[in-house]
Formats: sequence, C-alpha cells, structure tokens
Amino acid sequence: MKFSLSWLKAHLETEASLAEVTGALNRIGLEVEGVEDRGAALAAFRIAHVVSAEQHPNADRLRALKVDPGDGKLLSVVCGAPNARAGMKGVLALPGAFIPGTGITLKKGEIRGVASEAMMLSAREMGLGDDHSGIVDLPADAPLGESYVTYAGMDDPVIEISVTPNRGDALSVQGVARDLAAAGLGTLKPLARPEIVAAYPSPLTWVIEDPRACPFVLGRAIRGVRNGPSPKWLQDLLVAIGQRPINALVDVTNLYTYGLGRPLHVFDVAKVRGTTLTMRMAREGESLAALNGKIYALTPEDGIIADAAGPEALGGIIGGAPTGCDADTTEVFIECALFDPVRIALSGRRHDIRTDARARFERGVDLALPRLGLELATWTIQELCGGEASEVSAAGTEPAWQREATLRFERLAGLGGAAVPADEAVAILERLGFAVTARNAESVTVAVPSWRNDVAQGRVPGAGHLLDQDPGLPAERARTAAEGCALVEPEADLVEEVLRIRGLDQVAPVSLPVAGVVPLAALSPKQARAGLARRVLAARGMLDCVSFGFMEAKPAALFGETPAALRLVNPIAADLDQMRPTPVASLLLAASRNAARGYPDVALAELGAAYRDQSPAGQLQVVAGVRAGHTPRHWAEPSRPMDAMDAKGDALAVLAALGVPMAAVTVTTDAPGFYHPGRSGVLRQGPKTVLATFGEIHPTVRTALDLAGPAVGFEVFLDAIPEPKRRKKGAPDLPSFQPLRRDFAFLVDAGVAAEAVLRAARGAERALVTEVAVFDRYAGEKLPEGKVSLGLQVTIQPRETTLTDAEIEAVAAKVVAAVGKATGAVLRA
Repeated sequence: MKFSLSWLKAHLETEASLAEVTGALNRIGLEVEGVEDRGAALAAFRIAHVVSAEQHPNADRLRALKVDPGDGKLLSVVCGAPNARAGMKGVLALPGAFIPGTGITLKKGEIRGVASEAMMLSAREMGLGDDHSGIVDLPADAPLGESYVTYAGMDDPVIEISVTPNRGDALSVQGVARDLAAAGLGTLKPLARPEIVAAYPSPLTWVIEDPRACPFVLGRAIRGVRNGPSPKWLQDLLVAIGQRPINALVDVTNLYTYGLGRPLHVFDVAKVRGTTLTMRMAREGESLAALNGKIYALTPEDGIIADAAGPEALGGIIGGAPTGCDADTTEVFIECALFDPVRIALSGRRHDIRTDARARFERGVDLALPRLGLELATWTIQELCGGEASEVSAAGTEPAWQREATLRFERLAGLGGAAVPADEAVAILERLGFAVTARNAESVTVAVPSWRNDVAQGRVPGAGHLLDQDPGLPAERARTAAEGCALVEPEADLVEEVLRIRGLDQVAPVSLPVAGVVPLAALSPKQARAGLARRVLAARGMLDCVSFGFMEAKPAALFGETPAALRLVNPIAADLDQMRPTPVASLLLAASRNAARGYPDVALAELGAAYRDQSPAGQLQVVAGVRAGHTPRHWAEPSRPMDAMDAKGDALAVLAALGVPMAAVTVTTDAPGFYHPGRSGVLRQGPKTVLATFGEIHPTVRTALDLAGPAVGFEVFLDAIPEPKRRKKGAPDLPSFQPLRRDFAFLVDAGVAAEAVLRAARGAERALVTEVAVFDRYAGEKLPEGKVSLGLQVTIQPRETTLTDAEIEAVAAKVVAAVGKATGAVLRA
C-alpha cells in the first residue's frame, strides 16, 4: 500500500514529520516497506535566470553564461548545452551540491580560462531521466530563486507499508490515518457527506439473479459529463503511488479505491446493452474482454456483471473493455457493490488477475460505506466533469454487520503480557472507532465498527468468514467449537488492538519456557538417520538432488507398476502425470539430461519417496543413487566404467552408517527388473527384510531414457532398517594381544556365492575369528573346469593369551572344515 505524505495529511490533522510518521507506523504494526523521497537529492537546486550567454573565447562548443540565482548576484557559469541562451530559466546547482546523475560534488573551477562558479543542470544530471540533449528549460513564469523541488511538486515523499491479510481497512489512506490518530499522532479528519440532488430516473437498474455473485449493490448515472484528463492534483496523487492516470472518470474511482478503500467501477451508459445490469454467476462458454486487453474464459464459479449482450465485468476484480469510459463518454453509471471475499479471492487466483479492487474485496471492505462512497464519487465527478446525477438504483439487502465484542481487562496481561490500565485500553478502542455499549470494573463491551471485518469476524453475517467450520464435523463437536470461538476470538482481537496501538515496542520480550536443562532432540531418530544417509553419500562424492515425486507415465512403467490410482488428475505438466515407483527413475532422467549437455560422468543421490500404492504404507522413504559414465582419469589407475560393485559399495556404506550389523547382511540375486539380471542384487537382513537393491541399469532401460553410457544405481529403504538397539556404553574392547592374519585359497564351484564361503569362515571359531574378507578371485588355466579360486584373509584375535602354533593350526583347520562342509570347497594346493 502506497500513499504520499500530503495525501495522508489530507485525512489526518497533524504536524508530525516524515520520520515521526514512519516510526509510528512501525510501532502500530503497519510495517514500513520503504520511503521514496524524490526531492531529497534535489533539495539544493534552485531556479535561476540566464541573463547573458556569450561564446566561450577559447572553446567552440562552450558558452560563457551570466546567471542570476535569485539574489541579484550574477554568477559565471561555463556550459556546453546547445540550448543555453539568454533569457531562459533553468535549474542551478551551487558549489557543494551533490549531482545525483554524475555522482560528483560540485566545486568552483575554471574551464579554458573562464571561471565557472555554478552549474546549469540537465534532466539526466538531476537523475530524472536519460535526457542530456540540453539543460532543463523552464517556463518563463517559473519563480526565480525558488527551490526546484517545491516548484516541481517533488517535495512530497511516498510511503509504502506492508498490510497483513486481515487488515483490509489499512488498504486505504483513511484507514492508515485512523490508526495513526488512535496512536496519538494527530486527529482524524471527518468525511463530509455531500448533498446530491437527483435530476432524473436512473437509466440502468440493478438485478441480483444470484446472491453468490453479489449480496448488495448501488448505482447512479451522471449525464452531461465532459470526460478528459484529470486535473494535475489528482494526476500527481496517482503518479506518486505508481498508478497511471487514464481519464477523469476512471481516476476518480482510483482516488476512492486508495483514499477510502472503496473500489468503484464506471460504465459508459451508451455502451451498455439494454437497461438492466445483472449480478449473476457466469455460464459455460462465456468470456470477458477485460480492460487489461486480455480475454478470460469464465467458469460457473465466477460472479459477473452482465448486460443484455453478456458479461461486462468480473465482479469486484476487473471491468470489461466494451463498456469502458473514454473521451466520448457523456453519461456514466457508477457501480458500488459488496462481494464475497472468498469468491473474489478464488476467481482472482483462478484467472491470475491481480487488481487493486481484488486486493481490497478479498480482505474485506467497509460494509457500511457503499452509500457514502457513491455520494462522494458522484460529487467528485460532478466537480471535475460536470453533469447532473440520476436517482440511485439499488438491489439486494444491506448486510447486518453490527456486532459486539467483550474485553476482560485482566486478559491484557494474561494473554498480551502487558499491564494496561483499563481507562487507557478503553480510550484506545474508542479512538479506533469502537463504541462502548457497556462497562464495569472487570470488562468492557464495545460495538465493532463497520470497517473492521477482522474483529469478531465470526459474527459478521454474510461477510465471507475465512474460517468457516467443516460441514462434516459431528454436531456436538461443531457446537462446542463454535461456542469456544465465539468467546475467545473477539476478545483476542481486542487485546491485539490495544497492544498494537499502545506500541508493539512496548510489549516486553519473554523467552519461551525451558522444558529441561538439556534440550530435547530437534530431530526424530528417523529424521536423523535420513540426514546421516545424505551426508554419507555426499562424502562419497555424490550430488544431493531434489526432484519431483512424479514423472511421465511411460518411462515410469520401466521401473515398476504404475497403477491408475497413482495417476495425477490435474498434473502441473503433461509429462508429469504419474507418481514415480522409485527415485532411481528421476535420477536416471537427470543423468540423461546431463549427458545430453556434455556431462556424461555424474554421481547423483536423493532422499525421496517411492510410491507403490495410494495407502500410507505404499509410500516408502528411499535413499537412492545413480552413477553414470566412468571413474575420473588418474595417474595412479586407468579410468573404468561404473559397475555394480560401485553401487553396492554406496548402499553398504549407508547401511553401515545407520548401524546395520554388516555380518547379518546377505546378498540375493532377485533384484527388480530395471537392473541388469546378471549384475545386480538385493541386500537383506534375514530372509524377508529387504534393506536395499543395487546393480547395473538394464540396457533396455538406458536405451529408453537415451542414456548411452554405463549406469548403475541403488536404493536403500530407510523404513525397513530397524533402529539400532540402545546399549549401555561400556569401556571399549581393546585386546591386549596383537591380531594375526592367515590367508586361505579355496577351490570352489563357480556357482557358489562368495557370501556363503565368507559366512562359513566367520562361523568356524566365533571366539577368535573377528573378520573375513575376499582378497582374490581367479578362474582360468590350471583350474578344473567349472571351478574358481577364492582367496580369503582371516583375522584371528587372541583374547586371553598369545596363541601357540598348534592353537593357530587348530583354528585354521576349523576354518577349512567349516567352509568345506558348507560349500564343498577344498583348500587349494
């Protein structure tokens, strides 16, 4: 909301300075977004008269001027402007003045042997545009010696405030002035009600076909008007706040939209088809050619104003071009109506129309102002454009906005934390327009003014309560909730008003109560594990991604089932219509886009959701990753394509960080179909719990996604990982004896999983064998057909004493026997 200081003082009798006004606005909750003081940088410039202009004796393109700054003392000025001439008036800067267009501070000097004691300014040098073709040429009647800022009307700063959604009354200069007057910054000037004499019947009548479109409307015609540019004072008001003057009739509506928060609309009577304007809901297939030059396809949920030809305005939002007023308008019809705030907001959002009228109607306007607003607009149009007024045409019923609210004085301290004397609280409410209807020692009851739709809002019939109850609530619960709201909300509103006008800076800051000496954990265990998984993958060189949970149905089908229940009815784009089966799909699409742009080697990870069905249990929290392309080139080792072991390593790293006992993790080969069937696997804890999947991406999937190079991926299912058992921390297990390592080479059938060999070796002597790892695999010459050689390193950790050779051999024998029994492997000679 923008307004100039002079416009504010037209409604507020005050001697307060700009700084005092902005300070008070911040204290009462109308936060100042900014102040534009166009004249501050030009305050030192004055109007001067060029007495003479001679050719510079030493320069062809310069002129030597004698300039009178207004005190009769002639100054020597060297000027290069081609329009500099004797007798003209312009803008003069004296030494010490800062020139905003050039960023310099002016000093006396000498140019080519001629003294220059001041400077005649161009528009660009003053920062008022790009024109530097010559110095500013003012009219002959410009007052000599006067400040240019005052002469140009630029000494009126513009204030911009931020208005919260509940304060529709603050979207008017009158409303801001009322708040400042209540805060003690002056006296609110009353609105004079003009006497309008009706000279003829209204040529247009109102009909409300559907109360949803409009509950109450007034209108009046004025004939014999002369429409043209509005006067300078009105244009200056509108230009200062960023509005474009159009013509006198339209500018008057903007004057009252900003001045009183009362949006109006004007129709050219000659362009209206028929003699009736109807408030109704739009019909299928109807459209509106709006004043902004766009055509809007209307819906049956839009309230419109229609004549015999069809829609002529989207009620409360924007008017139609066919009936707009222009220079040829001789008879105008003023519309002044009330609209449902919720319906205005929905229609405006549906059509993406943002107007000043919408901003005010959707927040709530003064429900008692339509008649006075119509009278004021009529009087102003007659003053500016002439003409005679018709009778008023009305339809609908004025809303019963009258309501009361009660404030218990002790709630000011109990709820607001400020001990405000009762008399001070009542005085503040009265200055805001609340009328006292009853008072005792404990409380006061006030009548809420018509412009405060945010106070005791639930008691405003037909005002479009934004917090209506859910019609599906049980009757008893709905009744209890309504009674509670009726008691609590109005009183809380009054507490807020008293504290706000008293000054938000007067509310003492109080810390929230501390639950305990040691603060509770900010994250749940599940949230902490998710964050840890992301950090682990980032440490492994993967980029953390955030992608949509939906994608195109066709590529989604490559990664699993795509049930119709997970198809989006209203997708944000045609190719984002299916909830994804796995985040791996989104990451592979991202890898494909990177490859197409010259970045084939990427490592991407995401913490996101995988959707299996529409139930809560069908939404899985997954940490997924994709590596595409090759490893980086390095002098120590050659680059190689990514393989399934890279993805397995990522998945195992996440599981280990989340506390999964790695000895209990097994690998099976039943990975999902989007993986390569011979180069993928499933990580399990027990036969039923699937912790993760990994593997190379199936060639057909890569082809379908236009991903030419190698790619691997993995999924870790966070919901399937049990929380680590909380054990009492004890002293760390630090054996006193050194471990020893023995290598074994087993000859085993090629079809036997290495995991089975490792598991058997670990279980051979659990008290001493602490770790078993595969360090070599060989298949080829000198081995029987169908056999491979697996090299195992077994770590033996003595606990009570150093092992003898015999004891070490005994452990080795147990390892060989256990592996042979479990897998049929034999020790290779």
